[in-house]
Parts: sequence; structure tokens; C-alpha cells
Amino acid sequence: MASCPECDAELEIDDDDLAEMEVGDPWDCEACGSRLRVAVRDPLEFDSDEDDDEDDEKDDDDVEDDLDEDGDDEDSGDWEE
Repeated sequence: MASCPECDAELEIDDDDLAEMEVGDPWDCEACGSRLRVAVRDPLEFDSDEDDDEDDEKDDDDVEDDLDEDGDDEDSGDWEE
């Protein structure tokens, strides 16, 4: 059995879910609600997914930086049909 890295609760995972799990797959801790990621399959271990959420926010900021004042992509040319 694996435990949550945030609250140390034992994670109950049925055999079907376990058979399909891959490293990097998301999982939610039912005890504390933390978003987790599979770190290792054998033995099964999870890491917190909070760092990935912060990275996603940074990626969103990068996309916004690429948009001009009209919200259009700066690199796209003016297309006329």
C-alpha cells in the first residue's frame, strides 16, 4: 500500500486502477484532497503535484506574454481571405 506524501494517509487503490497506473499519472488523496502524481510503480509511491500546478501557471503567463494588445498572437501575420 502507498501513502499520501502530504498527510500520510494510506491510499486505497483497487487492483484494476493499480494495473493501469503509469509513472506521472495523477491521483487524488481522499483523506486530504491533495493532488498527487505516481512517482514509482514498484513499490508504489506518490509525489505531491503542487509543484506542477505552479509550473502550469508560469506556462500560462508565457502564453499571455506572446499575445499582443488585441489578444492575437504577435507572430501571426495578417491574413486576408
